[in-house]
Order: sequence, then structure tokens, then C-alpha cells
Amino acid sequence: MSPRTTTPPPAEDLAIGAQPSRPTADTRALHQLQRALDHAERPFLGFPDHLLQVMAELAPLLGLLDDQHGGPYETGRFEEGTHPYKRALLDYFAVIAGSSPNETHGHVASCPRAALHSALALARRRLPQPSVYVSAEAHHDVAKTCELLGMNAVRIQALPDGTMDPDDLRLQTRLRYGAGALVVATCGTPMRGATDNIADLRTAAAPSGPVHVHVDASAGALAAAHSSQAPPWSLAHGADSLTLSGHPLLSLPVPAGILLVRREQAPADGSQSTLPLRSPLTGTHSGLGALLLWTRLRSLGRTGVAAMVARGQDVAAHALERLDSAGASPQHLPGSLTVTFERPPAWVIDKWRLRSEAGLARITTTGPMTHAAVDQLAADLRSARGRAAA
Repeated sequence: MSPRTTTPPPAEDLAIGAQPSRPTADTRALHQLQRALDHAERPFLGFPDHLLQVMAELAPLLGLLDDQHGGPYETGRFEEGTHPYKRALLDYFAVIAGSSPNETHGHVASCPRAALHSALALARRRLPQPSVYVSAEAHHDVAKTCELLGMNAVRIQALPDGTMDPDDLRLQTRLRYGAGALVVATCGTPMRGATDNIADLRTAAAPSGPVHVHVDASAGALAAAHSSQAPPWSLAHGADSLTLSGHPLLSLPVPAGILLVRREQAPADGSQSTLPLRSPLTGTHSGLGALLLWTRLRSLGRTGVAAMVARGQDVAAHALERLDSAGASPQHLPGSLTVTFERPPAWVIDKWRLRSEAGLARITTTGPMTHAAVDQLAADLRSARGRAAA
């Protein structure tokens, strides 16, 4: 079925009027939307597919209200609610990030952007006057968050593979000698899936004074943690804080963000900062994303997550071979689940809903990205080249 054959209902049919609507009509419209978004009906290879897993057993969670104040480590409250589940998530991600629950703490946010906001606000308490050094390939949320917090963001050039350039970082920090540096590294850049080497970045920024390295690992943490090819990216490699997420790889219908920070920088008793314990964006935390993330990880276990990453890397290797044979000049970084290639014509991008930027397009080998889907995409790329040559 063509991805363009499903027509959305007219806007006037969705208006909220003075009188109640007809439930049957609304239900029919929602079912049409569900079919339109179904990955089997509408190819979606440019981004991870959040609708891959049908977890009907989780439907009762939609009837729960979890609007809790405070953070997951606070005790003595009348009802803990989802706090134990959040602590279990934090313990899991601490190990994923190369640390242990005894060495880190943090909180579960409603989305990666909220977790990033907390991380940079915390780093500013540690280094009140630093500039924030951000790669040109970093997610746009980093620059937006710096603007919200009133922090000076310094753009650092990227190397051809998409990683931050340590030499340019060294130069930029020398221009601000003695001010200290807040370096935001990336594990899984939005376009190329690149992972910065934080050991190199810390060394490059060291002459500027105190250095805090935060890693935005929302897109690449789970892949990097289960790959022997990933460069130094985690708490084990010298990061001071990380933000992570599980929904891109795990195909969850809602996002959830994780903030981890070393305990010595923000004690759990809140004597220096309570930011890791509660988000500065909101005073309460929605627990739905946390519960869905916990349930998915429990159903997979560490071995299941590792198997998902291995499958994605296998598909990436297949894509590298097939797209090369189609003349698309693909590129793939070790340990990544992203494959980039020459930007195809608009009809290919539109059909497969590919992300494209600066002459490149990309696929992410999660969700619906199978060997068969790669073969179909390669056939379209080959056909596009044939049309261009005719």
C-alpha cells in the first residue's frame, strides 16, 4: 500500500465544539489514524519506529495518574508510587553507563530534553561561569537548552566522521583561558550516529581550568554499551554526567529521559544540589514513560537488549553492502546503528520517510529495518540512479 493513500480526516471533523461528539465517529477516526501510522502500511525507515511493539497488557497503565512530587530517592512519603520502578531504571542505566548505583544517582524525566535541562543546570552550579562547548553535529536540543538557561554556547567544528574536533575545542577553550569548560559530548549524533571520544575532549579542554563533561547519549547509549567498537563515551571513561533514553531502540510509544550524575558532584542528601533528584522544569514527574520503559527492559533483560543491538548491527552491515552495490556511497561508524548515504531523489525520501540533511540521508537499523526492507530501499535507490542516467 502506498504511504500516501491514507487521507487524514478534514480538520473540521476534529473541532471540539460546545456539544459532545459522537463516540463511534471519533473511535472510527482514531482507528483510521492507527492504520495510517502502522509501520506495515507506511514505511518509516529514517527514524526508529515507536509503534513496533503492541503491548496490550500495558493498557491499564493509561488509567493511572502518577503525578508525584519529589525525586525517586526521597523517603518517608505517604505513597512511593512509581519511585521504586524509577530507582530500578536508574540502577540499570548506571551499569549500562559503566558505573554502579553506589557511585551515581539521578532522576527519570518525561523526555530526554527535560533530562538534558537538568544536567546543564546542575553543571552550571558546579561551574558558575563556564561556556558550553557544543559540537556542530550535536542535537539541536543542546543549543535550545543553553538558550533557555542563559548559558553561552560555543560551536565546535566536527570532523568528517561527525565527531567533535578536539583541536578546535582546544583552540576555543584557550581563547577563554581560566573560565573552565562545560563540554557537551554526544553518543549517537542525530545524522551520522557518531560518538565523541570524551577522553580526548577532556584532555583538549583541560588548559581552560575546571572541566565538566556531559554526554548526551539519548540516541546511542544502549548501542554503545553493547558494542566493543564504541569509543570512550561513558561514566567509566570520565564523563561527569549523562543523559540517556531507551525509547528509540526499544520502540516505546512515549519518551522517557534518564539523568545520571556522579554522587560526589551532587550528594543524594541534597546538601549541594537537589537538581538530580527533581527536574527544574517541573515539580512533578509523570510515571507512565518510566513504567513503560521498566516493563520493556524487564521483558528483555540484559541479554535481550544485547540481542537487539546485535541484530541492528547485523542489519547495518547488510545495509552497508547493499546500498554500496546500489551506488549510494553508504557510510557506517563502528558500533552505530545509523547508516548514511547520498541523498536520493525526493520520491525516495518521501516514500521511506528518510531523514536528509546536507546532501545525505540516513536509516536507523532498529524497529522495521530488516534485511528485506534494506533490499527494497536499495532497489529504489538503484532505480533512481537509472532514471537519472536515462
